[in-house]
Amino acid sequence: MPHPTSIRSTVAAALRGGIAHVDFEQAVAGLDPQRVNDTMPGLPYSIYGLVEHLHRAQRDILEFMTNPAYRERAWPADYWPTQPASPQDWLASVQGLRDDLAELSRLVEREDLDLNARVPNGKGQTNLREFLLVLDHNAYHLGEIVTLRRALGLWPGR
Repeated sequence: MPHPTSIRSTVAAALRGGIAHVDFEQAVAGLDPQRVNDTMPGLPYSIYGLVEHLHRAQRDILEFMTNPAYRERAWPADYWPTQPASPQDWLASVQGLRDDLAELSRLVEREDLDLNARVPNGKGQTNLREFLLVLDHNAYHLGEIVTLRRALGLWPGR
């Protein structure tokens, strides 16, 4: 991958993943939809739970940044699934996360978006802060997905 030359291209590349850790596609590659609800003792989440949480949080940030009629969601109820996933739920969650990542990547690359401007719906947050929040949050939970996959024996080569 060529090295990005601007903050915009650096953030966009990081959103697409693979700069310092596995990207989303690698984290979920080859998963059997019948296993995404599996859990480990002592851990409060499944792979589906983590992916759907990422999807919901990322969607929330995207709407916060772009929707003038944005309404704050309830924490934690609106950010975590309460039911196991059907295969269709799993596919929808994965595709929704992909779509939102692509939209965020396009948004950060827009030259007309001032990265230092405050988000109109916010309380002082800047556009750049929100992009970095997505990056940080995604990296944290992608690490959890890989760790859970390893513990469940679902990680390639392990």
